[in-house]
Amino acid sequence: MARLFKNKLERKKGLWRRVVDLALTDVRVVAGGMDSGSLEALEERLLAADFGVPATMRLIGSAEQVLRRGKARGGAQLLEALKGEIRAILEDTDEVFLRAADSGPTVFLMVGVNGVGKTTSVAKLAHFLVGEGRKVMVAAADTFRAGAVEQLEIWAHRIGVDFVRGAQGGDPAAVAFDALDAAEARGTDVVLIDTAGRLHTNSGLMMELEKIDRVVRRRIEGAPHETLLVLDATVGQNAVRQLAAFKQVVDVSGIVLAKIDSSARGGIVVALREEYGVPIKLVGTGEGLEDLESFEPQAFVEGVFER
Repeated sequence: MARLFKNKLERKKGLWRRVVDLALTDVRVVAGGMDSGSLEALEERLLAADFGVPATMRLIGSAEQVLRRGKARGGAQLLEALKGEIRAILEDTDEVFLRAADSGPTVFLMVGVNGVGKTTSVAKLAHFLVGEGRKVMVAAADTFRAGAVEQLEIWAHRIGVDFVRGAQGGDPAAVAFDALDAAEARGTDVVLIDTAGRLHTNSGLMMELEKIDRVVRRRIEGAPHETLLVLDATVGQNAVRQLAAFKQVVDVSGIVLAKIDSSARGGIVVALREEYGVPIKLVGTGEGLEDLESFEPQAFVEGVFER
């Protein structure tokens, strides 16, 4: 059951290239005619496209080094150098696939702030797993917002997966524990635990998330097999700050980048990886249940710089 999304990636890998092509046109245009005199312009475009300061400085430094050593004499060669550096940032393609349990239920802990598209991303992931023949359970460990729980329950019934919820205002960690008990009893393949959307600056709520994570770890060895942070691709560098905050509380193993089809600037995928080493695993490319794709680094690189 390892690498759950490999087949889907192979079927639809062109979609991500088209999204990136729209998001990073300015970067590609400047890089295409790049020489030592245009590095400043490229730096500005990279920052504007949400590559962030560390990744931008690394890419500009690499370009300067290639020019200084005489390894590139024109835009085409510098393009190849930049593509190679971005590949190095995003390398280790095995990490883009979702991990699975060797036996028993696979557990995915879904985290993120309000408004990023987390609940919808949970539904999309559940829908895909059902399509792959998996028996799925969704646990609503958000006991504070009744509307969010009801929305998730509607999605669960529509998709045809088991659904577990707790009492309004109850202990979210207890919901997660009960869901894992039920999953083992029912022979469930994958459990998706949807936690409450919380501001990453609220220490009390983040401590609650830490408790959920601790309970899951104690209940099933090796769980959670993935802790997926859902980020809104349109918020730019604020996504980096959210990742930094969540990593202090839970072991974020991958990112679901939602709303990439909107006004997002695609460089954020490089910024997140360069600054914190966390891979983008899934991208949301629309609002339908089918609009969730696995992230392919090579398609991203080619999408940035193809001419």
